[in-house]
Amino acid sequence: MKIMIDLRSDTVTKPSQEMRNAMANAEVGDDVYKEDPTTNRLQDYCAELFNKEAALFVPSGVMGNQLCLNVLTRPGDEIICDKNAHIFQYESGSPAKLSGLSMNLLNSKSGVITPEQVEDVINPSSAYYMTRTRVIEVENTHNVAGGVVHPIENIKALKTLADKQNLKMHLDGARLWNASVASGISLAEYSSHFDTVSVCLSKGLGAPVGSIILGEREMIEEAFRVRKSWGGGMRQIGILAAAGLYAIENNFNRLSEDHENAKNLANLLSKIEGVEIDTSSVETNILMFRPTTMSVEDVVSKSKEKGLLISAMGVGIIRAVTHLNVNSKDIEEAARILAEILN
Repeated sequence: MKIMIDLRSDTVTKPSQEMRNAMANAEVGDDVYKEDPTTNRLQDYCAELFNKEAALFVPSGVMGNQLCLNVLTRPGDEIICDKNAHIFQYESGSPAKLSGLSMNLLNSKSGVITPEQVEDVINPSSAYYMTRTRVIEVENTHNVAGGVVHPIENIKALKTLADKQNLKMHLDGARLWNASVASGISLAEYSSHFDTVSVCLSKGLGAPVGSIILGEREMIEEAFRVRKSWGGGMRQIGILAAAGLYAIENNFNRLSEDHENAKNLANLLSKIEGVEIDTSSVETNILMFRPTTMSVEDVVSKSKEKGLLISAMGVGIIRAVTHLNVNSKDIEEAARILAEILN
């Protein structure tokens, strides 16, 4: 069987033996009764790490984002976000389906919506016949933009605007761990500018499942209720929470290795004639490139035949994502395969 180098996503990681041991030995209880000690420990640890009043373990990043949006809004409200935001492009229409929300989509550079753009589209509160603008949403790092880090000064400016206009702020921080490592800005500093935060445990950190949402205690209590109504009342989930604890404690700081591997791959690809890539845009563990000598579909299929898995991402674009299950030798082999295909 051909050994595959899988760069499709950082969600493809598999638990290490040490993580499996932590899961197998986890102390568990019934989380619907809030009696799972390992889950409670994970939630308390994250609340402290992000300097928020409370945290809640949820099965997925989509549920995490949607719970946050639900508790911040009422049906008929409007969310302002980038047009390529994950909550719009990749969450199956959930804002409308689950919470009755409208989306006001902005064009941006690298996924960074500006206060000026946002202020221009805020509906006046006196206009009862218009949707009520309620939440500004930020994604950090931004997936479609290639894992770029949202500048903290822009986040602060958005927060100032939100306070002025009496709006809420939500952070889709699925890869906030990467943003923190790349920028040197703490998780607590990032989260201080948002009413709610959602972070994934199952991407770069390598846990098999799960996300954490954070916010004021009252909001998290409401999210706990809504999670149950959406079928997210999980019982002895300490087995999963243990993986999350292990992931944060052991795999957070090593994310810089993934960033280095992504930059190395970008530099190697820039030397291939059949590739267009902006190496300066590679800030974390995601890179985007454009093949110029054949179609994206052909590159993806031919790469798979040679043992490399990559993803089509929009028209003419390929995405590669580094993670803890690929090393520097894998990166060199991935570049060799693509050079062989495209030259």
